[in-house]
Amino acid sequence: MAPAGGRAFLVVLDSVGCGGAPDAAAFGDEGANTLGHIAQACAEGRANDGREGLLRLPNLDRLGLGAAVRLASGTVMPGLEAVPQGLWGAAEKGSPGKDTPPGHRELAGVPVPWDWTYFPDTTPAFPADLVAEVCRLAGTEGILGNCHASGVPIIEAHCEAHLRTGWPICYTSADSVFQIAAHEEAFGLDRLLQLCRDLAPFLHARKVGRVIARPFTGSCGNFKRTANRKDFAIAPPAATLLDWVSGAGRATHAIGKIGDIFSMRGIGALHKGKSDADLFEHLVRLGGEAEPGSLTFANFVEFDTLYGHPRDVSGYARALEWFDAALPRFLSQLRPGDLAIFTADHGNDPTFRGTEHTRERVPVIGYGLGLKPIGLRGFVDVGASVADHLGVGAEGPGRSFL
Repeated sequence: MAPAGGRAFLVVLDSVGCGGAPDAAAFGDEGANTLGHIAQACAEGRANDGREGLLRLPNLDRLGLGAAVRLASGTVMPGLEAVPQGLWGAAEKGSPGKDTPPGHRELAGVPVPWDWTYFPDTTPAFPADLVAEVCRLAGTEGILGNCHASGVPIIEAHCEAHLRTGWPICYTSADSVFQIAAHEEAFGLDRLLQLCRDLAPFLHARKVGRVIARPFTGSCGNFKRTANRKDFAIAPPAATLLDWVSGAGRATHAIGKIGDIFSMRGIGALHKGKSDADLFEHLVRLGGEAEPGSLTFANFVEFDTLYGHPRDVSGYARALEWFDAALPRFLSQLRPGDLAIFTADHGNDPTFRGTEHTRERVPVIGYGLGLKPIGLRGFVDVGASVADHLGVGAEGPGRSFL
């Protein structure tokens, strides 16, 4: 338990996995290793677009990142061989799925007890009654897409038809998700958000994890997806770390899409931004301003969305190096008794086949407690440990590693 007033910062680097999941083959992901393969690509000169040489993450490595990857998967990351000075270990997921909701819920101490619903057919992807419900709610005669796709290509393929007909562009992936892309002006941002909001209960009842609004602007051939994305996620099945902390009368801060992921449950203040750089400024500010005994829960999504799914190895490496170089600004704001934990929710190996998330273990490294090896743990142990640090009761199955 922290000294009175000690704070906790739980920071999720979205998709920054480290291989080694014992059940990876069951998900078609045997051999995936996001961090390990990025480091190898850098060492071999295959990630030199906008950067060059070995992957340089001295601050994260000093805490124990390289050691965590070696523990999780046996992979030696060239250039990340420091002797750990912080809390370090790795965690593996127990819940089904390799998407954002199960990863974050489990990190917050609550495993997901059900099997998620997916759309296995690639084209058409959706059952007729779902298509009919979207049309009814949108007031259109049809939808576009109706397939497995990535966000930019599906908009490129259907932009002209969308602007001509007003039909929403609907697509999915290997995850339990239903995504709707629409033009912010021609279709209307408020209309898109309301469509997703109204559709969400229909899909949540079927155990589809998220409905995601994907707005864009501009003209066909020159469009841009905007920062007004919004996730409508199925509610957690039980009280999470955020509920435990807020229920104890403590302040809670959510940075990025944490509010969407947890359906705003247990969240006192929400801090959004147009980019991970904006979100990092919130993290630095809260490092200086967050209340004694508070929890700050952050998600940095661009590792996943901008570099993992598009399979951009150089971009992923640049993003990791940017975060590492910025990290001392945040750590310098922390006070005695504070704990900062850096982890991930799943993998998204940019060297792997396909464009989807990958089932991997994740690193768990921390600052504030000195050297503390924690070994291989479950995701749920992260939430239990943060609760232990803050001195609030943990109601889930996790065990504290503090």
